[in-house]
Amino acid sequence: MKLKIVKFKSVRSTNDEAIKLIRSDKYLLGLVSTESQTKGRGTRGKKWISLKGNIFISIFFKVNLLKIKIENYLIINAKIIKKVLHEYTKKIIKIKKPNDLLINGRKICGILQEVIEYKKEKYIITGIGINTKISPLNKNLKCTSLKINSDKNINNEAIVKKIKKNYDKLIYDINNHNSSYVKKKYIN
Repeated sequence: MKLKIVKFKSVRSTNDEAIKLIRSDKYLLGLVSTESQTKGRGTRGKKWISLKGNIFISIFFKVNLLKIKIENYLIINAKIIKKVLHEYTKKIIKIKKPNDLLINGRKICGILQEVIEYKKEKYIITGIGINTKISPLNKNLKCTSLKINSDKNINNEAIVKKIKKNYDKLIYDINNHNSSYVKKKYIN
């Protein structure tokens, strides 16, 4: 099964929309995308500054937490996004555990992971905010954008397609291989 892309112009939060889609019984897995987010969330209740022109997506799918532990998804998510962004910059992208990606000590991406239960099934929702074109001004946090750190054309749609392709592969591997194969391929 492949992720179905569900696009919005503006939402409060892509993670909130993913939860609504799961509970609507229409989607078992998907990718929510929006141009604008009015109440983006970060970890520990922090606000995610969502400047129009950047990427705001949430990926959701059913999980078996006995097969792959939730903390391993934190590692997998960061590695997938790092791999995609690395195609656009020669600069080193560092993972700041548990959920940030940094270039030169400045935040370029935040990842919010949530798990919900619906009809006795567990779903992981991974919210991803990437400063692709605009770097938010935040007195408490140094930020940057992919555009500042790249000599390539930054196309949000192409980046989202690459992220989707990587998650489609991950979901395929989870469903068709044992957990040790998945851990070796995505975590180690």
